[in-house]
Amino acid sequence: MAGHSAADDAGAAEAAAQTGVTTVGAKKTPGPAATAEKTAVPQARFAEVKPGELAVRPGEEPWTTEEVEEARAELMSEVLRLREEITNSEQALAGLMRDSGDGAGDDDADTGTKNITREHELALAANAREMLSQFERAHQRLDAGTYGLCENCGDPIGKARMQAFPRATLCVECKQKQERRY
Repeated sequence: MAGHSAADDAGAAEAAAQTGVTTVGAKKTPGPAATAEKTAVPQARFAEVKPGELAVRPGEEPWTTEEVEEARAELMSEVLRLREEITNSEQALAGLMRDSGDGAGDDDADTGTKNITREHELALAANAREMLSQFERAHQRLDAGTYGLCENCGDPIGKARMQAFPRATLCVECKQKQERRY
């Protein structure tokens, strides 16, 4: 190993004596190819997916054609609403940026107010873009037949959860684990 010396060995031995640890095992992580082969999430289906083929949890009724069309319509309406919101936000930002240049005669409070307003609009636009991305991705998953499957474990997310939160990508258990990590 490059940079490995007897001093490193002595330091490790001293640390082991202080902590009582005899060996430390390194965990090797598999490369991307090995991970992709073992993933629990099924690949997208390229043939047309029938509503009854979408994932549901045990005990749930299968998706009906009407429910799938309702989900598709809701996803598309949200995509259109968010695109309009982003356009309006960008227009408001353009006006704020144009107005921020002529601050002659403004006091510190006016300048601060303009900055806060601009930052607020930027945050709203970024949030709308993120939500748009999530809704577009959910629509793609619906078309691919992977809608309702957890992207982490591959288990069904649950029809009720998908109807309540159509852009969900994780089952409740995986979402809880993810939130505990942060």
